[in-house]
Amino acid sequence: MCGIVAYVGARTAHDVVLDGLRRLEYRGYDSAGIAVLDGGSVDVRRKAGALGNLEAVLEAEPLAGSTTGIGHTRWATHGAPTDGNAHPHVDCRRALAVVHNGVIENHSALRDELTNVGHVFGSQTDTEVVAHLLEEELDGPPGGEGQAAQHSSSRTPEEFAEAMRRVCRRLAGSFSLVAIHRDFPGVVVGARRNSPLVVGRGDGEAFLASDVAAFIAATRQAVEVGQDCVVLLTPQRLEITDFEGNPTRGREYRVDWDASAAEKGGYDYFMLKEIAEQPDAVAATLLGRLGRDGTLTLDESRLDTRVFVEVDKIVVVACGTAYHAGLIAKYAIEHWAGLPCEVELASEFRYRDPILDRQSLVIAISQSGETLDTLMAVQHAKEMGARVLAICNTLGATIPRESDAVLYTRAGPEIGVAATKSFLTQLVAVYLVALYLAQLRGTKYGDEVAGVVRELAAMPSKVAAVLDTMEPVRAIARELARVPTVLFIGRHVGYPVALEGALKLKELAYMHAEGFAAGELKHGPIALIEEGVPVVVVMPPPSGRSVLHAKLLANLQEIRARGARTIVVAEEGDEAVRPYSDHLVAIPAVPTLLQPLVSVVPLQVFACELAVARGNDVDRPRNLAKSVTVE
Repeated sequence: MCGIVAYVGARTAHDVVLDGLRRLEYRGYDSAGIAVLDGGSVDVRRKAGALGNLEAVLEAEPLAGSTTGIGHTRWATHGAPTDGNAHPHVDCRRALAVVHNGVIENHSALRDELTNVGHVFGSQTDTEVVAHLLEEELDGPPGGEGQAAQHSSSRTPEEFAEAMRRVCRRLAGSFSLVAIHRDFPGVVVGARRNSPLVVGRGDGEAFLASDVAAFIAATRQAVEVGQDCVVLLTPQRLEITDFEGNPTRGREYRVDWDASAAEKGGYDYFMLKEIAEQPDAVAATLLGRLGRDGTLTLDESRLDTRVFVEVDKIVVVACGTAYHAGLIAKYAIEHWAGLPCEVELASEFRYRDPILDRQSLVIAISQSGETLDTLMAVQHAKEMGARVLAICNTLGATIPRESDAVLYTRAGPEIGVAATKSFLTQLVAVYLVALYLAQLRGTKYGDEVAGVVRELAAMPSKVAAVLDTMEPVRAIARELARVPTVLFIGRHVGYPVALEGALKLKELAYMHAEGFAAGELKHGPIALIEEGVPVVVVMPPPSGRSVLHAKLLANLQEIRARGARTIVVAEEGDEAVRPYSDHLVAIPAVPTLLQPLVSVVPLQVFACELAVARGNDVDRPRNLAKSVTVE
């Protein structure tokens, strides 16, 4: 959600910043803007709508050839998506410009205070208060000569950083802030609280961004900015302090993917590319997890293994697609580790009275590691004494950093807003966590754990086999492009898959779609079934838990008898479903618990193709953002 890019170096800043903004388009936005230093003022261009609108403005009204600049793609929170509300925002003197991700909760009171001393606001955003607060700190109230007019030649970058620290101490809420000022050429100052910010260090140049994707074409050397910290950045200098001015160090790391991983690679959409990358992503997530002695390991744990042995309850917190992965985790954890497991929407978790203690383990699932609802749930859980294990795809993100243990999903960059490969890798991760708990607690022997890991290791080839047979699914999707609704049903782990399939249609096709537990049909949802209504049925394997198959087969017969058009995802060779299937989608035979890894793939393809047939941009669905960094 929103994107920030800042640059200082020797190149033309607006070219570098604009390139970074293009790489951040996947995050979701409704306006964009750039500011550069231009002698005695800041030069700003901004425009509502797609980045192409901003590019047209830049072509008509070129920016100065500055080597210091900032840019932003905005997802509206306070104020409509208009030119005037687009970032960057400036102060009364046009001496400085600010961009911001997040929400400043006390902006209304601050705005009143600033207005009373003469500041004039040009937008409805919460962000603009930061520009005027920085103006107060650096240049005094508007109308006076101020400090800048008297001392501009002798001002030091530390003065700029200190002003940012003082402003941050007054702000409530979540934010990443980046600012430039006319009196500090070659200097960018940033700050963060509960919203991502990362430094990129190149040869004689530096970047500050909300995502490494913004600068990956220039450098892979990154430094994470810690919670409640201010960063002072020049081409050769990096200083990080906390909000009180105490020096601190950001964690340095090397990004392990290159710019080509964030390109479409010949596909029409990033989502298509990412669906195709799922076999490799699953394989990467499994790589090296099982030691020669047959034991599983996490990527990072600051907990003694005895903590996992003594756990008496698991609580999974997540949002959206990650929540569906959590629902599947519940089945695996309770079956393999014998532990009670609750699954919570992170956005609801801290607003009730969850019962947690030192024997509780909270598993937080987030692709970006910056999902604010999930981060707040993590912080609440730790306040209550629980231990936290993070499942995340982003090295150095806030959620894994604040957790006690981490398992990274290694999906690589996922640019499309709708989660695909991140979901499959989250499934692999929750299976590994369930097996890890079972191993430590003795509910599964080492050879049993190794056996399941071997079954998981076979999944990349099975996912690839599904992808090779998807043309009939695409054809069905094109046929159904104008239907008003699609329903999904499943049982056991097929129920979260049904929820995920419905979510994909909502996100991408902007149509009514619902997922139901099949056993609930007669408790209400069957009233929705009428002649021709498409229903996607996620069938469990006929072997293993045969009772599940028999029950869902009965549900399939019920809806077919009432006129439903049935699209049945079933195991190869499952002839029992054929008489009741208008369209049969065959998937490879796998154990029941692992079936979501293959059964969800046709639903991803179905949603993507249907959305394309409706003329939608599947990479940037309306109103959505890749990473939700506000509540």
